[in-house]
Amino acid sequence: MTSATPTSTPSGAPRTPTAVDAIADAYVLTAARLNPLAATAMGLDGYDHLMTDYSPAGWSAQADAARAVLAELDAAPVSDDVDRVTVAAMRERIGLELELHDADEWIGALNNIASPLQEMRDIFDLMPTSTPEHWENVAARLNALPQAAAGVVESLRLAASRGRVAAARQVREGVDQARELAGDGSFFIGFVEGGAVDAALDDSSACQAIRRDLSEGATAARAAYADLATFLQDELLPQAPESDAFGRERYALWSRYFLGARVDLEETYAWGLEELDRVIAEQEAVAATVAGPGASIADAITVLDADPSRVLDGTDALRAWMQATSDAAITALDGVHFDIPEPIRRLECRIAPTQNGGIYYTGPSDDFTRPGRMWWSVPPEVTSFTTWREKTTVYHEGVPGHHLQIGQAVCERATLNSWRRLACWVSGHGEGWALYAERLMADLGFMDDPGDRLGMLDGQRMRAARVVLDIGVHLGLPCPERWGGGTWDHDKAWEFLKANVAMPESFLRFELNRYLGWGGQAPAYKIGQRLWEAARDEARAAAVARGEELDLKAFHARALALGSVGLDVLREALV
Repeated sequence: MTSATPTSTPSGAPRTPTAVDAIADAYVLTAARLNPLAATAMGLDGYDHLMTDYSPAGWSAQADAARAVLAELDAAPVSDDVDRVTVAAMRERIGLELELHDADEWIGALNNIASPLQEMRDIFDLMPTSTPEHWENVAARLNALPQAAAGVVESLRLAASRGRVAAARQVREGVDQARELAGDGSFFIGFVEGGAVDAALDDSSACQAIRRDLSEGATAARAAYADLATFLQDELLPQAPESDAFGRERYALWSRYFLGARVDLEETYAWGLEELDRVIAEQEAVAATVAGPGASIADAITVLDADPSRVLDGTDALRAWMQATSDAAITALDGVHFDIPEPIRRLECRIAPTQNGGIYYTGPSDDFTRPGRMWWSVPPEVTSFTTWREKTTVYHEGVPGHHLQIGQAVCERATLNSWRRLACWVSGHGEGWALYAERLMADLGFMDDPGDRLGMLDGQRMRAARVVLDIGVHLGLPCPERWGGGTWDHDKAWEFLKANVAMPESFLRFELNRYLGWGGQAPAYKIGQRLWEAARDEARAAAVARGEELDLKAFHARALALGSVGLDVLREALV
């Protein structure tokens, strides 16, 4: 937590923590108490044995704390520019969280990727497991999971009584995921019987007791998910609407939440179509360099996929390549394009225990004892990987993407309070930066290989397509004739996604369901990139007006030192 003694900012000027910092730090502790899973995600000690209360009472307690801290901020003196950004960022984030609470979005949350159903399981990936005490925490949390799952049911039931039920497609996804976690191949079985347990627990009576608690906890967790699956199938699904669309009012709220900015949705949809066409044209030009004049993008992909130098066999080879690629990027960028603090020079690449096809990053703990990690969730049927597609992903998740961005904020102890360093996350800021970082690496010469560049463009094309698909489906906009005509819906979205994203069908099915159930989040990548680029261009124009050239390294350092904030707050802070 922030020290009570004077510290130094990166410029060397002393800064004593302020009244605003004290309010923000205290709120982090309150949030950790009310949401222990978030505390674990932030790397705060003392909460790993607890589960979050997902009942209506638990959500109401979080809302009460949010209202209280906003009232405190209204009465607090603002001492400097750091305080001004903190107050603006907290009012924006916490205010939107309250809007979502008042709209019954939290109690009704259910989708295929980011709802309490997944959070209760995914948190175990982040828990330390090297000592008997760690496994005691795991056992306690496993045994507390049934109560948390009962809270989820209570909240979903209340939301349904108020007319807030997830689309049937999301409920069915929830049923499938819950049944998998309850079944014979459950994650919980392997988790409490794996090699990590044996490495930490000996044959002493105390350790044997922990093993029994772990086994009981795994059994209890599986039973809880079985009960959750039954509730979703028998009670919630019959009430679920078939339509996937959020509708304008609901979608606009989630868009503001994920971006931290207000955008004109129709203008953004039109821009998404234009950006998609622009990226496709760039892809076609690169395809000709890969497969010869007149070659199509598909021709180039065939050539690249057949190149044995670009193929990795097995997850061990994938993980080693991820690590080597990430390490090389850190070495090449440090001191040249970025000044990378020592703790951030360590990024741990892992194969995820899940198998849904996702690739993601988890940040370091506040003291960096838990490093930043890049995770690759590999579907069981996927056994080979093409590096030309994935180098850009390593830059997105690693450096200069999420790892540099999030790690830099954690390092800013001299300036940022704990809420700014650890608790605030805005998808448009974070994912926008990571996509900006992919294009930046191309601009810096790290994607000069035509295959790697095509891979980067493949990712950019997918993110542009998501802007079109997401806004189009959820707002029920007209679909261009070249993509099927009529009004956007699931079936048009599926054909559109297949036409624009060259990935296995299992991955695309998961992705489409994600967009349909998590409206506003997927476009935050490309829209966030757009707003990051706009902020950079404004800074460049201001430098030219002064008769100077923009120092891009200094601009990036200044922007990242702010931590994750809403994109409107970012733009104001960089003026």
